[in-house]
Amino acid sequence: MTLPARIDARTFDALHDDPAAWRAVIEALALEQGTPAPGVQQELAGTVLVARLGSERVLKLYPPFLRDHFEFERAMLARLHGRLRVPTPALLSSGEREGWPWLVMTQMAGEPLTATWPAMSEAERCALLRELGALATEVHALPVGEVAALAPRWEDFVARQRERCVQRQQRTGLPAHLLAQVPAFIAGPLPEGPAVLLTGEYTPMNLFTRQHRLAAMFDFGDGLVGPREYDWLGPQCFLVAGVAARSAAFMRGVGAEVNEERRLRLMRLLLLHRYSHLKAQLALEGWQDVRSFEELAARLWPLPQQTVAPHGTEGH
Repeated sequence: MTLPARIDARTFDALHDDPAAWRAVIEALALEQGTPAPGVQQELAGTVLVARLGSERVLKLYPPFLRDHFEFERAMLARLHGRLRVPTPALLSSGEREGWPWLVMTQMAGEPLTATWPAMSEAERCALLRELGALATEVHALPVGEVAALAPRWEDFVARQRERCVQRQQRTGLPAHLLAQVPAFIAGPLPEGPAVLLTGEYTPMNLFTRQHRLAAMFDFGDGLVGPREYDWLGPQCFLVAGVAARSAAFMRGVGAEVNEERRLRLMRLLLLHRYSHLKAQLALEGWQDVRSFEELAARLWPLPQQTVAPHGTEGH
């Protein structure tokens, strides 16, 4: 297979979803890395072309239009490895094939959090969320250094997201009564603070566990540099699900508290997130029925003295 020098997102998505179409190029790259074809296992998860090389390595191949993701992930792999309480992949090699950049990294061990979360007790979930908050805080404490040059300026990112927000929320199915409130709501203040390394990946899809504890974190191509609150959104949407005890545990992990103003700023940031898609991301029963974003923020981020909302999703 010859890789196209130019490819748009839609054509790439079709290629991604047809593993037979990119098997040959992955096998060729794998062979160059010392893994013959029988040891190559393609993975359909993720936004780029991914394959396991045997039991110890992972290959990621990026389309040309995601070169910025490749450069950011390569830098983050080097920055994070060996510096956190939880293992992250080690960068082994990188290169380019026909204009498509690639990375080879170590494979992480553990069970996907997507598989283990449903069987956890509430106490285990809260303990993991506190650990996850502490992990995010460790990342945020690392020096940004040269990684800043590989990410868009935060102000430019926010301006672009505000400009596209209504269109995106309409496309992803935000209820009409909430869609009408988007322009006025997102014009309000956002979280502020020092610019830190943001992985954007504290979500169940990018975390492994072992015995209900965090065992690994991976996938950093979608990262940014900006205020730390951006990294709080994934856990709050996918895992906290409006349950007060879970929210309190995560916030203890990050060393902060929720108040009325903070949760409104977080709600705005959630709408402006690079991959904002509330229908797919909110594990909160009945959220579409709220009358306003203020009400939704109150459901997602209960204040410390509040009890779980009647529609809480303890079973998620």
